[in-house]
Amino acid sequence: MPSSEAATGHGGLTSARGHRVMAEACRAVGLDAEGARLIRLGENALFRLGRRPVIVRIARSAEYLEAAQLEVRVARWLADEGLPAARIVEDVEQTVMVSGHPVTFWHLIEEGDREATYGELGTVLRDLHALPVPRGLDLPRFDALGRSALRIEKAVGIPEEDRDFLRKRRVELGRSMTKLDFGLPRGPVHGDAHTSNLMVDRQGRVHLIDFETFCWDHGEWDLMVAAHEYDRLGWMSDAQYTAFSNAYGRDLREWPGFETLCAIQEFKMTTWLMQNVQENAETAAEYTRRIASLRDDRTPRNWQPG
Repeated sequence: MPSSEAATGHGGLTSARGHRVMAEACRAVGLDAEGARLIRLGENALFRLGRRPVIVRIARSAEYLEAAQLEVRVARWLADEGLPAARIVEDVEQTVMVSGHPVTFWHLIEEGDREATYGELGTVLRDLHALPVPRGLDLPRFDALGRSALRIEKAVGIPEEDRDFLRKRRVELGRSMTKLDFGLPRGPVHGDAHTSNLMVDRQGRVHLIDFETFCWDHGEWDLMVAAHEYDRLGWMSDAQYTAFSNAYGRDLREWPGFETLCAIQEFKMTTWLMQNVQENAETAAEYTRRIASLRDDRTPRNWQPG
């Protein structure tokens, strides 16, 4: 994990800058930042406060403000519904802007001694997709290609021929999406549904986290990640995928649009990793492996998680 001002990713959010933003944000809302420590630097910087069970979540740039505000609205709705999920701190201002970074404040989930299972993921998604969305909760449609355009233009250290290829692939995928015939109805969709976005607390309860891609769309988008990881990447066992599909009640691989969703997922995974190619040699090597795969759809996806 980067720990110096020189270690930076997309958007210029480093651990050192994150510490400064976190401290200023805490002062603005009356929280004590003494003893806070960085616990993750990825799409967001997450800090755990030392004197209160609170997580400070810092987005990479001002372009993420709407996503941060959406997370707050969704968290309040899920709390009202009683769905086990991350909860915002209600006695402080949400969301604050500090030096161009949206900042939100969340109750700490004390993790237990195990990770969430794929069966639990299927159950959470089944329950989520069945929830009625209240009038006034304005959810966007799913942005299937995510922030890929921004990442393609801002990525540092990639060949220009890669950038051109990814621009063209993004256009091609956009056209392919218009031909999809979904089988599931529109409803609440998490938008980044994998087991890493579940946390199991010390009482064994499973909590859904990370709502910045939450939307109103077809449920297939939430089934895409697990089905792709199983079918194309081999990142889960037969038993794990069976538990997932049985818990949800559907196997996405049987749907004619599965191939298109796999192509979209691989494009997103590659452009996400691309923004961190300068962090270390392992990340750069994995990006090289992934971009080569995208250029040849017949190539086995011997990708590594990361």
